[in-house]
Amino acid sequence: MSKKNKTTSARDAKLAAARQQQQAAERRRAVLIAGAAGLVIVFIAAAVLWAILGERDERKAAGDLSGVQTFDYNGGNHVDGKIDYKESPPVGGEHNAVWLNCGTYDEAVPDEHAVHALEHGAVWIAYDPKLPEADVKKLDDALPDTYTVLAPYEGELGSKIVISAWNHQLELDSADDPRIKGFIKEYRQGPQTPEPGAACTGGVTPETSLVK
Repeated sequence: MSKKNKTTSARDAKLAAARQQQQAAERRRAVLIAGAAGLVIVFIAAAVLWAILGERDERKAAGDLSGVQTFDYNGGNHVDGKIDYKESPPVGGEHNAVWLNCGTYDEAVPDEHAVHALEHGAVWIAYDPKLPEADVKKLDDALPDTYTVLAPYEGELGSKIVISAWNHQLELDSADDPRIKGFIKEYRQGPQTPEPGAACTGGVTPETSLVK
């Protein structure tokens, strides 16, 4: 074999070896890319599944609100004096021009002022005065810091606990019912509120009964 042919063969061998190395590197890179893409897909799928399960657990924890009764009262109708409400406790309609300050009370609060608080987006939890103190504390612990009223109720109640928002009401038999938190989340300052964002302080307070 001539010197020229030997040189050509050596160059071809080097080129072939270089191509093999490049192809091997490309295969490794493809495997790495595929593996990384697979991990991304797994992470995305896990995140979606986590969100779905979390939402399901949140709905389960909030309870089924299909038992909520709805009404059809318009806001803004202020009157003086005692009002004879159809519902007990009331969920809307005519009310006093001054709203009830939100908070936890150990005595009954005036319906006419409490309804005005509902108009501002508050949730009102009324309970049987005979409800055990431990259950009252559970109710209090479930309340956010603002736009809620908790008080015993002197009138007739359809159950041990009745939770109300403007035009919405739910009767409950237990302070452990998960629908309490679900109702608060759904209706406190909810879309049904005639005057969302209006004050829940600066109104009237039955001073002898306010706990906090």
